[in-house]
Amino acid sequence: MTDAAARFPAMPIEQAHALLNQPGGPLEIEEREVRGVRMKVWKNAPPTLKAVYALSAPFAARDHLVYEDERVTFDALNRAVAALAARLQADGVKKGDRVAIIMRNVPEWPVAFWAAMFCGAIVTPLNAWWTGPELEYGLQDSGAKVAIVDIERWERMREHVDACPALQRIYVSRANDEISDPRAQRLEGVIGGPNEWKTLPSAALPEVALDADDDVTIFYTSGTTGKPKGAIITHRNIISNMINAASAQARAFLRRGEAPPQPDPNAAQKGFLLSVPFFHATGCFAIMIPTLMGGGKVVMQRRWDVDQALPLIERERVTNAGGVPTIAWQILEHPKFDSYDLSSLETISYGGAPSAPELVRRIRERFPKVQPGQGWGMTETSATAVSNFAEDYERKPASCGVPSMTGEVKIMSPEGKELPVGEVGELWYKGPIVVRGYWQKPQATAETFVDGWVKTGDLARVDEEGFVYIVDRAKDMLIRGGENIYCVEVENALYDHPAVMDAAVIGLPHKTLGEEPAAVVFLKPDISATEQELRHFVAQKLAAFKVPVKVAFWHETLPRNANGKIMKKDLRAAFPDAFGA
Repeated sequence: MTDAAARFPAMPIEQAHALLNQPGGPLEIEEREVRGVRMKVWKNAPPTLKAVYALSAPFAARDHLVYEDERVTFDALNRAVAALAARLQADGVKKGDRVAIIMRNVPEWPVAFWAAMFCGAIVTPLNAWWTGPELEYGLQDSGAKVAIVDIERWERMREHVDACPALQRIYVSRANDEISDPRAQRLEGVIGGPNEWKTLPSAALPEVALDADDDVTIFYTSGTTGKPKGAIITHRNIISNMINAASAQARAFLRRGEAPPQPDPNAAQKGFLLSVPFFHATGCFAIMIPTLMGGGKVVMQRRWDVDQALPLIERERVTNAGGVPTIAWQILEHPKFDSYDLSSLETISYGGAPSAPELVRRIRERFPKVQPGQGWGMTETSATAVSNFAEDYERKPASCGVPSMTGEVKIMSPEGKELPVGEVGELWYKGPIVVRGYWQKPQATAETFVDGWVKTGDLARVDEEGFVYIVDRAKDMLIRGGENIYCVEVENALYDHPAVMDAAVIGLPHKTLGEEPAAVVFLKPDISATEQELRHFVAQKLAAFKVPVKVAFWHETLPRNANGKIMKKDLRAAFPDAFGA
């Protein structure tokens, strides 16, 4: 713990929130009924994403999107958005129609998002990792009228298009040849390539009446327990999430006894190294949209590659990096870490998966001036719902933080009773970032959303200061002979070992006990550890029944889905005798 963290906090959270909630200020809150639910909202928030987009106008000459040798200014982006929006309207796209985006992280993705939004469409990103049948499901389920895809996804989905009768038009980017399907054409025929957008004519954007509580996107859940569900997300959901993040940073300043900095359009440009997909709520709502609003720069890679990331941070003077904890570890432990100038970094933050308390200490060692942060959220909360930042994170590194002024949490028993401080139960969350339900799935909506609360499926506890500690996914908790084992607790014990970079705990079937814990780990470069050593290490920290009965070593970082969640089913391959593989 640093000296600053030892002295912290100078101001209680309640007092900081009261100071931020000033009448007429950007963080003033009020109570309002939203879709029949009474809740706290940000009173002076921009009403829609159209208003958010307009805030980027002063930054027209700045670079906004960087991808390999492609550089797109705010002005060039605006020209491309206007051109594509005009084409979509000519295609008959109207308010409420679904426009699917199926692309990896390339500059065309934000153009497609903003163009569809200005038409009043419900932007429907689909997971670029999905197979052809999975993409068919997403297109059928959403009833998408138009799809904007890259060539890899087109090759994957084209034989499934006939099964999607609502789909009338497809635009394909980065195709070398003409598209033979009459329903599809090259996107470059409408807007050209990214380096050509600056030559497009300047044109007005569509004027479609939009409201804060209009549906603006459908984001599909990761689908780890059945078919993905489309979370219906409104303008208010996304904008509230952005203001939540800003308020958490302002709270950190007040808590340490400093005044939060005021927005300065002449300040040095912020740069974000994008390591999560745009089709994930974090990539879109927590990075893409607020970076545009603040005049920032988004630096993209074809896929996450730490060897490429370090020189990119140096060259582009990246100020913000992170994503999931493993990415932070890879940066910190890279053998060429000292070969690059990474001094531009101001924030390293992450979520999407449990993180070891040791990680914040390593960040502070490597980057004394960096503000570390982590958070918890889900698609159903429009990305981050609870955040832990700066000295609070150093003080309580095992916590994912506290909700914003507009958010509420409670811990519920299986019987539906609210539990007191310190007890473990299911985490419920309420606030203006909670989505209104699942697309065309009324039963699933009724099971998950209750009077404005979302039942998260995560097991958690809350301490006396209101800090939330995620204990485990309710469905992933192990029960060994009647004893509950929270996987996160065991994983964090493993993370404390100096050799462990990545760790996950799964249950091995047992004839009499039901199941027993087993661990899969990936070690840091040039550091070794044995199974016996790791089991002994955990045994010094936890009760004997929680110690993994087996430890397997993975040859690379553990497999994750696009949302950063470890795919624990894949880890069964490490124990073929137990699962009959």
